[in-house]
Amino acid sequence: MSGVNLRTLHHSFWSPTQRSMRSWALAAVVVNAGITVTGAAVRLTGSGLGCPTWPRCTPDSFVPVAHPEISPINTAIEFGNRMLTFLVLAVAIACFLAALRLTPRRPALLKLAILQPAGVLTQALWGGLVVRSALNPVTVSVHFLVSIGMIAAACALYARSGEGDNPPQRLVHRDIRTLGFVLTGSVLALLVAGVVVTGTGPHSGDEAASRFSFDIETVARVHADLVWVAVGLTVALAFALHVTNAPGLARRAALILFLVELAQGVIGYVQYFLAVPAVLVGLHVLGSTLVWIATLRVVFLLRDRGPLPNSAGLNAAAVNAGKRVTSPSSP
Repeated sequence: MSGVNLRTLHHSFWSPTQRSMRSWALAAVVVNAGITVTGAAVRLTGSGLGCPTWPRCTPDSFVPVAHPEISPINTAIEFGNRMLTFLVLAVAIACFLAALRLTPRRPALLKLAILQPAGVLTQALWGGLVVRSALNPVTVSVHFLVSIGMIAAACALYARSGEGDNPPQRLVHRDIRTLGFVLTGSVLALLVAGVVVTGTGPHSGDEAASRFSFDIETVARVHADLVWVAVGLTVALAFALHVTNAPGLARRAALILFLVELAQGVIGYVQYFLAVPAVLVGLHVLGSTLVWIATLRVVFLLRDRGPLPNSAGLNAAAVNAGKRVTSPSSP
């Protein structure tokens, strides 16, 4: 049974279909979101320097070894997160191979797919800088934002692998689509503000790590203001989609985004009033990735690029066959 599963897995990227290509794109979204959250868990458990060197875990070993100054639990957590990078890399390579070997080849998918292994390499090298800088908040913040970029690239790959390659056609009024872009920008600004709050707050990842020198009350207030901006734009977008009778998928996606934002806002305010306990901060990081994914999904559903290439070919063949059947015989 395992042999059959391995053959099926190999077939899914070595002899890909449009369906398996999209499945790998979805896997890329999941693993990139997952390692973003586990990376936050490393910091929240104080394990950021559980492996104090890079690329080795300790100065003498690539794998964890007993060290008198480092907790074995912290070392295991940090090393485990490093090992997850190989899972993300495996999915990234599968995405690239699937896009490379897809028939007919689609250059747009190949360009998006190559961003996955390139992004993993960038993240790994930057992760080394994070360790060598002793978890400097600037390097930690950039590490998270690169992950956000990786998620965006994976979401784009997922969306494009489920549609054709025609020029994009708006499914909504131009101003509504512009509102979707403005909403995306506001959510991105919200994420940037969030990493500034995190870099100013108490969860540094290690006692030796430095912090931003901003006033925590001020940056938290700015972050909260941006939350209200994003929520307001989401409500406006959902209302506009409803009154213009936009496609059902887009209307439902906007509603899902609003509900995710609502849950994220509740977690954010509760963690603030409870002095930011680590568990709630971890949930808030998960929520931020879900808000980002839900936002991108809405934007991609506001336009259409036609049917998949294979589907178009099959439809054309069916139409031609129908014409041959109904056409009068030659004399």
